[in-house]
Amino acid sequence: MTQQKLGRILVTNDDGIDATGLKVLEQVAAQLADEVWVVAPRADQSGTSHSLSLHAPLRVSEHGERRFAVTGTPGDCVVIAVQHLLKDARPDLVLSGVNRGANLGMETVFSGTVGAAMTGMLLGIRSIALSQAYSDRANVPWDNALTHAPKVLQALLSQDWPSDACLNVNFPNCDQQATLPLKVTRQGAGPLNSMSVRTEVDPRGFDYHWIRLNNAREVDQPGTEMAELAAGHITVTPLQFERTHMAALNDAVLK
Repeated sequence: MTQQKLGRILVTNDDGIDATGLKVLEQVAAQLADEVWVVAPRADQSGTSHSLSLHAPLRVSEHGERRFAVTGTPGDCVVIAVQHLLKDARPDLVLSGVNRGANLGMETVFSGTVGAAMTGMLLGIRSIALSQAYSDRANVPWDNALTHAPKVLQALLSQDWPSDACLNVNFPNCDQQATLPLKVTRQGAGPLNSMSVRTEVDPRGFDYHWIRLNNAREVDQPGTEMAELAAGHITVTPLQFERTHMAALNDAVLK
């Protein structure tokens, strides 16, 4: 599939400016646009969702040509990029990722990767989040995303998606040659089923706490991103901000 190159792509993530997945996405974006700008968090911002830093100043540092780090969230990075660094020539597309680990189901509510893409959509720019599933944290199959992402993005960009849809793409945890074709999926529940708190004691005798997302659900309904990803497909789910529970709304009877 051949397409005319885009003029400018903004690349961001939630794993930080030095993340391997960001470097993968830069290589992918360079195949699709004449100009790639990277504006990413200075440090890991996983789990920050769509949050913005409204009560603290942000600092921007240059990390090479058209590469910048921001002392804030992925959402901050998109706003700083679109409304400040690139305000005179907005990007044609926002790409967020490639995240280390899939973003599925309810996890997307917390995901900074998805949050950055949703922020781009809110600013009126086509936006896509990309994530790579893995089973071994030390051996993430980055070649899967690197190999398949260009054609996947070209296919998605060739479609006339609604302006209020943000696309969430996940690459399966398998060899690139075993990867099955792209499938459009619905969100589903995903693997997340609870949250927990682990408490430890520091060397001075004070408690400190870690919040953890617990992924225990192993299967999801057919047609969901989790089920199709487990089968080996690349998945794409159109997401939106509208979260109204329509069944509850329609059945509500207030007295």
